[in-house]
Amino acid sequence: MEFVLLTLGLLLAILGILGSFLPVLPGPLTSWFGLLVLHFTDAVPMNWWFLGTTLGIALVIFLLDYAIPAIGTKKFGGSKAGMIGTSIGLVVGILAPIPFGIIIGPFVGAFAGEMIHQNNSGKALKAAFGSFLGFLTGAFLKFVVATIFLGLFIGKVWDYRDAFFRS
Repeated sequence: MEFVLLTLGLLLAILGILGSFLPVLPGPLTSWFGLLVLHFTDAVPMNWWFLGTTLGIALVIFLLDYAIPAIGTKKFGGSKAGMIGTSIGLVVGILAPIPFGIIIGPFVGAFAGEMIHQNNSGKALKAAFGSFLGFLTGAFLKFVVATIFLGLFIGKVWDYRDAFFRS
């Protein structure tokens, strides 16, 4: 059972890193669930302070993930259409077999969304840049936190390796 929980926790921690870029998965929260699963093993003692602190961080990042793109979009004169275009462009960019699709897709999507909404290429380009900048900032922040959570996961496994990997 320990091996199953360890594997599931690691899978969730890695999935959280992927969720930093995919709008469908809440990256840091998914990684946090990996830490929670790890603490359900008999090898790692339950540490409510650690889990509470990391959950608080994951929730703050989760909320900021909604605020940062909106702030970037508003700051550069964008609309909700630009934010929606950014998300659609991200999914298309990930699925498209082109290099750097994950970077190009959100920008093109934001630009298309703003063109549909405003039909002014100058304003749409400026707003698309704001949406894109907000997306990149949020994705980077989520990636950093999810990576730290993965590092904490590996650190906990390493600290209690004797309990996990008995001969």
